[in-house]
Amino acid sequence: MATILVLDDDPDISTIISQLAEDAGHRALTASTIAEGLDRLSRTPIDLVFLDVSLPDGSGIDVLPEIRKIPSRPDVIIITGLGDPDGAELAIQNGAWDYIEKTSTLKQIMFSMDRALRVREKGGKSGQVNIKRDSLVGESPALQQVLENVAVASAGDAGVLITGETGTGKEVIARTIHDNSARGDKKFVVLDCASLPPSLAEGELFGHVKGSFTGADATRTGLVEQANGGTLFLDEVGELPQTVQATFLRVLQEKRFRPVGSTRELESDFRLVAATNRNLEEMCERGEFRTDLYYRIKACAITLPPLRERVEDIPAISKFHLDRLCRKYGKPPKEPSEDYLDILMNYEWPGNIRELVQTMERTIMRAGDETVLYPEHLPTDIRAKAMRRAVGRHEQAETAPAPTAEAQAAFPFDLLSGPLPEFRSYRNECLARIERPYLERLMRQADGNIKEACRLSGISRTRLYGMLKDHDMNR
Repeated sequence: MATILVLDDDPDISTIISQLAEDAGHRALTASTIAEGLDRLSRTPIDLVFLDVSLPDGSGIDVLPEIRKIPSRPDVIIITGLGDPDGAELAIQNGAWDYIEKTSTLKQIMFSMDRALRVREKGGKSGQVNIKRDSLVGESPALQQVLENVAVASAGDAGVLITGETGTGKEVIARTIHDNSARGDKKFVVLDCASLPPSLAEGELFGHVKGSFTGADATRTGLVEQANGGTLFLDEVGELPQTVQATFLRVLQEKRFRPVGSTRELESDFRLVAATNRNLEEMCERGEFRTDLYYRIKACAITLPPLRERVEDIPAISKFHLDRLCRKYGKPPKEPSEDYLDILMNYEWPGNIRELVQTMERTIMRAGDETVLYPEHLPTDIRAKAMRRAVGRHEQAETAPAPTAEAQAAFPFDLLSGPLPEFRSYRNECLARIERPYLERLMRQADGNIKEACRLSGISRTRLYGMLKDHDMNR
C-alpha cells in the first residue's frame, strides 16, 4: 500500500483522485495549499504527490524541486486545468513523473498513478542510492537526485551528457558511471577538448599512421581505439573543433573510424560520456555546435548542482579531502573545528569543489603539524567574504523594511476598521493589485519576450507563466 498526497485547492479534484487511490488500496491524504502540503510531507512519508500548478500560495511547479528533496523522495504527477506545453516541459525538467490535465479521464489518471507506483516499487523505496562511489561524497537531497540519475545511467550503455559549473566534479561523476557500469573493469579514457588544437584533433581521437603528415614519425593509437570495450570521456565537449564534429558523429553511429593517413577502417566498441559547463543548446542555435551530435550525446542528461546548493555536504567533502591530502603530504591527521566549518559553509565557493580542495591544500600547509584546524588557518579572502555573507544574512533576518505609503494604498481592505477579511481573499486581492501593473510594464519593456522578461525581473520562467495565467494576460 502506498501513501498518496493530493495537493490541490479544488475539492472536487481532491475527492476524485483520493477516491481512486483508496479504491486501489492506497492511503490518500489531501492539502489545499503549498504550506499545508509541505507540512504533511514533513510529518508523513509520502510515495506519490498529485500537485496542482496554481495554488493559493504559489506555483506548484516552483515548489516541485523542494518536494523532490523531501526525505521520502516522493514522485510527483503535475495536474493542471489548462494544457500548457511550456509548463509541461518545465515540470518534467524539474523532476515530475508525469503531467496530466484535469480534463483527463479517470482511466488516464489511474494509469499514470499505477505506472508511477509500479516503477517506484520495482526500484525499491526511495532512500540512499546503492552504488559504488569512492570519491563522490555527500548525502544532501541535491546530490541524492544526481545519484539516482547516475544509477540509471550506469545500468545502461547510452551516451551521457554531464553539465554543471566549473569545478562541480563532472569527471568524478563520469568515473562513477563507468565504475558502476558493465564496462567498469575496462579502460576509462579522458580527453580534454579545451586543450585540443583543431589541427591535432583528428589524430588525437582516431590516431595516425607513420608518415601521414610532417612529424608523424611513428604510428600512434588514438583515444577512440584505446577506449575499445570501455568508456571515452570527453571533457568540455563544447570545445570540440567543428571540423571534427561531423566525423565524430559518424564514429558514434557506426563505431568505426579511420586513423589519419590510413586506408583501413577500424572498429571500437566504446561508450561516450561527455561533460560541459556551456549551454550546448544555445550553441546549436548559434551554429557553434552540431545539433545532431548534441542529441546523440545527451541520451542521458545529468546536471550537477553547484556547491552553494549543497552546503550540508561541505563538512563531509572537507573531511574526505583533508584526510587524503594529509596522507599525500605526510602530515598528521587533522580535524576541522566547528567555527572553521562555519566559515566554509558561509562562503559561496564560485569555484565549487575544485576551489574547496585547493583551499584544503593551502590550509594544511598553513597548519603545519597542528591537529585541529581553526578559521585563522584559512586564507584571509575566504574568511572575509564568508563573514560578510554571514553578517548580511543576520541583518536581513533581524530587520524588515516598513511598508511604503504606496504599498499601503494598494491594500484593498482597511484592517483598522470594519470586519476582518478572510485571509485568502485579502492576500489574493493585494497580490492582484501589485502584480498586474508590474507585469504589464514588464512585458511591454521586454517586448513580449519571456526570456528577456525573466532577466529583467528575476522571476523564474515557470513563475512568470503562472502569473500571466493568473491575470489572464498574454505576452
